Amino acid sequence: MPRNIGFVSTRFAGTDGVSLEAAKWAEVFEKMGHRCFWFSGRSDRDPAIAHCVPEAHFDHPENRWINEHLWGRPRRPRFVSERVRDSADYLKSEIYRFVVAFDIDILIPQNAITIPMHVPLGLAITEFLGETRMPAIAHHHDFYWERTRFSNSAARDYLDMAFPPSQPNIIHAVINRPAQQALSLRKGVSSTLIPNVFNFEEPPPQPDDFSSDVRAELGIAEDDIFILQPTRLVPRKGIEHAIKMVGALKNPRCKLVVSHDAGDEGFEYKNLLAELAEEEHIDILFVSDRVGEVRQFDANGRKIYTLWDLYPHADLVTYPSTYEGFGNALLEAIYFRKPVVVNRYSIFIEDIEPKGFKFAVMDGFVSRQVVREVRRILADDVYREEMVAHNFKVAAKHYGYTFLVEALLFLLYRVGQMELENSPN
Repeated sequence: MPRNIGFVSTRFAGTDGVSLEAAKWAEVFEKMGHRCFWFSGRSDRDPAIAHCVPEAHFDHPENRWINEHLWGRPRRPRFVSERVRDSADYLKSEIYRFVVAFDIDILIPQNAITIPMHVPLGLAITEFLGETRMPAIAHHHDFYWERTRFSNSAARDYLDMAFPPSQPNIIHAVINRPAQQALSLRKGVSSTLIPNVFNFEEPPPQPDDFSSDVRAELGIAEDDIFILQPTRLVPRKGIEHAIKMVGALKNPRCKLVVSHDAGDEGFEYKNLLAELAEEEHIDILFVSDRVGEVRQFDANGRKIYTLWDLYPHADLVTYPSTYEGFGNALLEAIYFRKPVVVNRYSIFIEDIEPKGFKFAVMDGFVSRQVVREVRRILADDVYREEMVAHNFKVAAKHYGYTFLVEALLFLLYRVGQMELENSPN
């Protein structure tokens, strides 16, 4: 029967992985006849179905202060605990308001009781679920033990209690197999594996009047080879490998285009990459000032494109990450039928590679074989088209909406079983 489903996180806005995957789940739920509502600290959802509480955002000043006193500290003074407690109590009361206002039947915390970016929110969700016994499906993207920044803390009790909690009314879903195994070992909690997905049933958007001039606007000639690095400028993206690969091609027509900036992780890595590109004598374009979450014009009248505006113009996509929770950009490249150079990061090896995709694959470094494969991809139209068509077919089977429909139906079935078991009748 139709349910009112409440998604909860620090942010539902923009193109981060959590926001995107939550939107895909909501799209499928709504096609099933359910209604979806949103609780977060920052939101671009329709205000009519959203409850936005600024204090729930991970970048709110109060939460930043709390994080400064929890991470990298050996102990937690009493006044810090009091601030955490006050924030958690306030957010819990807002969750109660959200649930009442929209008559929520099932809560879906999206990474909010997974990675402790906002400890008070995780505590608030955990206590709310403990007090109400409302059915919940916790969708986990990144666990705290996967990030070194959380290894030294004064918050061990909070982590044990709420990231994630072990409660009989919570069903857990993870996006990769190693996370599933670690959750079982660390918390004694079973989970359902639901990787990131894409709507391969819908054709990708093609260049229109707004985006047809992407190459010209970014300074890429029509006969240049547009090599797209569709990620942020952070060390785990391994962009130095992309530079080495382009340098090894020894083709001055090759332009490496990096779509996003460093965000809040500093610019030292960007400077290092610029120096490396100069040493390799390649053209690297940092175009984050021309790429945004929505199409618009900047103050100087220049077009701001979305990442999806760039994909159709690319000749090759590089994805040399050393670590990914899954790899949304990899699915995007496949969706746009682009050949990909990919590094064998751990999740790729265990979850993605066995599916039988065809990529130019590197194993931690740029080998001669990788360079030869890239040259063939760029030169042989037939070979390239067969490769991208094959990848699209494999991805549609394993990571399409058909798979997601089946997975979410299974989770709802488990919720129904749980409700029957707890029914007073």
